[in-house]
Amino acid sequence: MPRFAAFRFAAFLLAPVLCGWLNSPASAEDRTLTVFAAASMKNALDDIDAAFTAKTGVKVSASYAASSTLAKQIEQGAPADIFVSADTDWMDYAIGKKDINEATRVNLLGNSIVLIAPKDSKIDNVTIAPGFDLAKLAGDGRIATGDVKSVPVGKYAKAALEKLGAWQAAEPKFAMAESVRAALTLVARSEAALGIVYSTDAKVEPGVKIVGTFPAETHAPIIYPVAATAHAKSEAAEYLAYLRSQAAKAVFEKYGFTYLIHPTS
Repeated sequence: MPRFAAFRFAAFLLAPVLCGWLNSPASAEDRTLTVFAAASMKNALDDIDAAFTAKTGVKVSASYAASSTLAKQIEQGAPADIFVSADTDWMDYAIGKKDINEATRVNLLGNSIVLIAPKDSKIDNVTIAPGFDLAKLAGDGRIATGDVKSVPVGKYAKAALEKLGAWQAAEPKFAMAESVRAALTLVARSEAALGIVYSTDAKVEPGVKIVGTFPAETHAPIIYPVAATAHAKSEAAEYLAYLRSQAAKAVFEKYGFTYLIHPTS
């Protein structure tokens, strides 16, 4: 066989192999999702993401921060597929900016806010009711929570303290953190005498103890909505379906969240 003809014949044989090599890995590599979730979700969602990947083969990259920070990042073009907010306001904000596929939104979880102190603190068993004097309780120490102007836990905390008549005196003692987990860390390190965080956060940090729970009627309901972003990958539908499963419900409840919907599978 002439050399040129032999080369053409070899190329003909190799063509399907090369096409298969070029096309097959891409679909596997593309099966990834980026989830932007409120900082308080980390422990539960890490477990759920691992289980979801084991079941579907879709890898999940999660970014945790204050809901306000995440909503602004999505607005600025961050490549998120899923957004989980710790309040409805920031989900509404993202929807208003046309960054969310509103039809996929589900109010998934509930939570509560608690007063915490370092594990070795002498403060214990505080009754939180009208007349509650948080400023006096803190003494010369600081009180940590999320930024009351933007971070959901801080907004809930301020609303509750205003309802109880305790905000004005306590405000100067507050150390505003960038997220609920940052506030939690300040208390765990005894850099703050007290803190206001979600009950779910307090339960996963051995360096703090819960000394009181804020009555639900002192603040708006704590609701975690979840939705796909406007430009989410198709795998986002699988992920949202998994969050609505009995398996996900069990994990969320294990970490202390209230599951607000009926599982679909």
